[in-house]
Amino acid sequence: QVYLKESGGASVPAGGSLRLSCAASGSISEVLTMTWFRQTSGKQRELVAAITSAATTTYADPVKGRFTILRDNAKNTAYLQMNNLKVEDTGVYLCNADILSPATGWALKWGQGTQVTVSS
Repeated sequence: QVYLKESGGASVPAGGSLRLSCAASGSISEVLTMTWFRQTSGKQRELVAAITSAATTTYADPVKGRFTILRDNAKNTAYLQMNNLKVEDTGVYLCNADILSPATGWALKWGQGTQVTVSS
């Protein structure tokens, strides 16, 4: 079995910072692109940032210059460093990853999400 788990969500004031983690665990041979999404109330799930296994990154326009996505391939973990947080960044942050497992082959895995609340 392969699992993906997010952590690091919290309540912070506007202008604050948070660092989220997305860790893959289990029987893993390879992890390709790891992607952060956020789900805000009343809106569709939106892509926030993505990072390939070669560390190529992509960001949504609203977070460019404020968020940084990183990964530690040895730990099968991606991080989302969020600075200068705004109220509109509030939501559930989820990650997914393309993971190769020796037992089951390639699969797109999702975590359960972690809540980020930014207050004015």
